Formats: sequence, C-alpha cells, structure tokens
Amino acid sequence: MKRRQFIKTAGLAAAGAAIAAPAIAQSAPEIKWRLTSSFPKSLDTIYGAAETFAKAVAEATDNKFQIQCFGAGEIVPALQALDAVQEGTVEACHTCMYYYWGKDPTFAFGTAVPFGLNSRQMNAWFYHGGGNQMIDEFLGDYKAVGFPAGNTGTQMGGWFRKEVKTVADINGLKMRIGGFAGVVGQKLGMVPQLIAGGDIYPALEKGTIDAAEWVGPYDDEKLGFNKVAPVYHYPGWWEGGAALHLLIGKDKFNALPKNYQSIVRTAAALANVDCQAKYDAGNPAALRRLVQAGTQLKPFPQDVMEACFKAANEVYAETSAKNAKFKKMHDAYMAFRNDEYLWWQVGEYTYDNFMIRQRAR
Repeated sequence: MKRRQFIKTAGLAAAGAAIAAPAIAQSAPEIKWRLTSSFPKSLDTIYGAAETFAKAVAEATDNKFQIQCFGAGEIVPALQALDAVQEGTVEACHTCMYYYWGKDPTFAFGTAVPFGLNSRQMNAWFYHGGGNQMIDEFLGDYKAVGFPAGNTGTQMGGWFRKEVKTVADINGLKMRIGGFAGVVGQKLGMVPQLIAGGDIYPALEKGTIDAAEWVGPYDDEKLGFNKVAPVYHYPGWWEGGAALHLLIGKDKFNALPKNYQSIVRTAAALANVDCQAKYDAGNPAALRRLVQAGTQLKPFPQDVMEACFKAANEVYAETSAKNAKFKKMHDAYMAFRNDEYLWWQVGEYTYDNFMIRQRAR
C-alpha cells in the first residue's frame, strides 16, 4: 500500500513539475536583440553607455536576454539609427533624439535645446517632471519608446579656426552643430551642418567647415580636434545637459515579459548615471592636456551669448506658432526650467560659485 501511495505521489509531483516548467521558461525566455549606436566605438563614454546597458541586461537575466551593440556605420549610418528601429532592421538604438529634428523639431527636447536644462535638471524633468511621459507620447507616432541612457553634462562651445570675438564673426561661419541649435545659428548668419561624430575631423581638417562642436575635453581629445583648430570656445549654450536615449521599437518592447521590461528600464538608468560620471571624471585631466598642448581656451563674449539667447527665443516663438506638438513640449519644458533656476540660484549656484573662488585662491 505504501509503495502504491509513493508511486502515486511521485507521479503527481512529476506532473506538477511538467506543468510548472513551461511557465518558468516563459517568464525568462531567451531573446537576442541588435542595437545600433549613433557613435563610434572609439568613444568609450558615449558609445560605452550602450555597452553598459547591454551588459546590465545580460547579467540580470543570466544571459538569457542578450543585446549585441554595433557602432555607427556597422549596420546603418549614425544619423539613421531611429529609422532602423522604425523599419525593424534592429530592435533598438542608442542615439541623440535631436539628430531627428528634421522629422519634427520636437525631437530636440529629448536631447537638448539652446539655453535649456542642465543635466541634473534634465533628469528631474524626465523622471519627475512629466518629461518621459511627454517623450513617449511623442514617440508613439514613430513606433518607438524611449529611455534616458546617458548625459554629457554641459558641453563645450566647440573648435574654431578663428576666435569668435563679435556677433559679426558668426555670419557666414560654416559649423558642424547638432540638433535644433543650427536653426538658432542661422538667425545670426551661421551655416550649420549636421555631421556624424566620426566624420567631423576630416571635414575640419580639409576646411569644409570652419568650426565644429562635439562634446567636451575627454571625447574631443580622442577625436584630435585640437590638431586642426586652435580655439576652444565655451560654453555650448545649445547643450546645457545633452541627454542620450535608448530607443526601442514599441511592439518589440511591449512583447517583452514584464520583468524584462523592468530590467530594460533599470539598465538604461544605470547607463544614464554612469555615462556622465565617466565624463565628469575624465574631463578635467583632458582639458589640462589640451591647454598644455597649445589649445586656446576662450569663453564666448557676453554680447555673443546674449545675441544667441535672443535668437533662440525668436526661433521658439516661430516654431511654436506652427507646430502644436513643439509648443506643448516647449511650454512644459521652459516652465520647468524657470522653476529649477529659482532653486539653483539659492543653493547650487551659490555653493559652486563659492567653491570655484576658493580654488582660484
């Protein structure tokens, strides 16, 4: 009797295991994605953020969810990363949303707009100011969802063959400049050109362009811009805190198990923090080396900054008048900016200003 009972119990247990196994397997399926980056592999900061993301996803899923990263140009050109996601050529991309402002200028708010938020304020807007929700609502028309996945911090104003001393020096200037900022520059006579990171050096070297901006000292030194342009202007008023995004096909993301979706969000947030930490850690030493090698470090003159600020506000008003999506995001973004600087002038700016003066002593 006991033997028959044991066999019966064992049989029920085995049956239960057979039923449970598929459910467990279903919750942790093996998935392989491809991700195309808009950045060259030589840049361990900005391209590296995609690798940080992919590594975190793999580790959190015991390598069941693997994402293979490709550098700019390996699958599609740098500035066609979003198109590749929309067309299903790849499941995801790591890019700057403002590269696609030609489709709709509203894209620029996903990365940076002239005289916009700094990096901490940008994250505050994304995560707790309604920014992520607005971005995803906008991206719905492009069959994608987005997650912040990196930030450069405030960027430099770029490399120039000749120093910008007056507003008049901008007139006729052929400059590689990213995103919506080129439209602002056109107000002052600039001739903007959007060129992928890996193509900037030869364009500057050959004289095809007169100036170029990329990110800041750490990346710019790697790309060798100081060898072909002597003047390094600052700050990059068009990128107070340039955000990078992980863009994923909406259907692909929605098809993931809920736990995988959560892992993607968490891994993107890790890449978001780690990317700027790398820049902040590497920029000081790189800037010293550049100056020691002969780079002429120059701030933009006050009248140039003010002229650009005025031009930016004119462009915002003009664009808002003819693009309802842009106006909606612009109004929310700028209201958030104004509130942030109400606080910044009390705490952050006062502290930083004091500490900078102490260092100068």
